Amino acid sequence: MICALIMAGGKGTRFWPLSTEDRPKQFLELLGNETMIQMTVNRIKKLIPMERIFISTGEKYIDLVKEQLPEICEKNIIVEPEGRNTAPCIALSSLVISRYYEDANIVVLPSDHLIEEEANFIDTINIASNFLDEREDAIVTLGMEPSRAETGYGYIKVGNEFFNCDYRRIFKVESFVEKPNYEKAERYLQEGNYLWNGGMFLWKAKNIISLVQKYLPFTYDALKEVPILEEEKLQKYIDNNYHKTDNISVDYAIMERYDRIYVIPCNFGWDDVGNWTSIDRYSDKDMNGNVFNASGYPFKSNNNIVLTKKKILLNGINDLIIVETDEHIMISSKKNEQEIKIAKEHLE
Repeated sequence: MICALIMAGGKGTRFWPLSTEDRPKQFLELLGNETMIQMTVNRIKKLIPMERIFISTGEKYIDLVKEQLPEICEKNIIVEPEGRNTAPCIALSSLVISRYYEDANIVVLPSDHLIEEEANFIDTINIASNFLDEREDAIVTLGMEPSRAETGYGYIKVGNEFFNCDYRRIFKVESFVEKPNYEKAERYLQEGNYLWNGGMFLWKAKNIISLVQKYLPFTYDALKEVPILEEEKLQKYIDNNYHKTDNISVDYAIMERYDRIYVIPCNFGWDDVGNWTSIDRYSDKDMNGNVFNASGYPFKSNNNIVLTKKKILLNGINDLIIVETDEHIMISSKKNEQEIKIAKEHLE
């Protein structure tokens, strides 16, 4: 049996000013008529029914989750009292899921990624789950076959050892690698044994809970009553104890310390939609390469991204990002888009 855990607590600061702390990018329609979280849920529910789909989010976003996912069960919304990184989020969510599905395989998914080939994706999740049924102490991650020297993603170094499951090869992970500089990313691409880390994992609920107990004993002790408490007492217990958990990522806490992690190389049109350039990759453009979701005209202007409320005229400008909301106008060169988050701090 597979359950899905969709992590939807992020603030999406790289999409400012469209994405804000009150309404971050997972709740926005960035690539069509559905929000990113709606796209994620509608994709995975082709395999997993809604009663086994869980959403982890902050208290601030409960109403947004309910508004955008009216099918979601109340008990399937896992509320973090505060943001304390991914390890305590994973620990809490796995313990909650184990209340209802003790022997579940859990697939962990970000709420704001794009996957173009959904049938391929669903097939891969099934294969990974079958592998877990054979090796209950395994963790399986999905690694994306790189198409460019990308410095914005972490990487997975693939080992030589592999297993066959159904018709796919599943490799032992040699190591997880931090975001590289461009020269290293080029080398990874040439060497051919590195995959992009898409942040998607599968594990047995009981296995990840035992690993939390082993590597994060303070976190486990703070939350260990979650599976057995009465429903009406659960959230108060979480609120009173969550601050005692370790503020650390699951990568540092578990992934880099555990030796039974495997990866499936994947090619199903994945993108983490992490910045404005990713919108550029998937949006319709005019003959001059402009993404122009506005009224007005881009005169002698090329390769711009424009989202404005007022009619706008561009005159001889290139490679800019221009975004207007009710409160802000942001203009950035594409080259420096990674600095938008830093530059924004000077407004506050």
